[in-house]
Amino acid sequence: MSPTPPPISDAEAQVMRQLWQRAPQAADEIAAALGPQQGWQLATVKTLLNRLLKKGAVTAERDGRRFLYAPAVPEDAWVADTGLSLIDRLFGGRLAPLVAQFASERKLKPEDIEALKALLKEQDRG
Repeated sequence: MSPTPPPISDAEAQVMRQLWQRAPQAADEIAAALGPQQGWQLATVKTLLNRLLKKGAVTAERDGRRFLYAPAVPEDAWVADTGLSLIDRLFGGRLAPLVAQFASERKLKPEDIEALKALLKEQDRG
């Protein structure tokens, strides 16, 4: 079993998503991609990258006078751990209340309903 990914803040997750899309990247490349939509300067991105480095979520490799960053945590592992942690915190580990809450706030699309039915059938067989 792989180790649990470190906790990542919402801002750090934006940087991670950028790296999961394309890696490695330098801090200035990440800032150019995220800065306009987030309102971040290069210094903010460097701060977030340093936090992620300390947590072991990214790696850094020197490339001349700059560093290239890459994710050290697979996206699917982070998504799975974050999702389970959220369900545990908000719904006591129970999925049905989560789906009920979501459905009461937003209308489920027909494809979502079919996907849920398929998951339930698969769980019923297993």
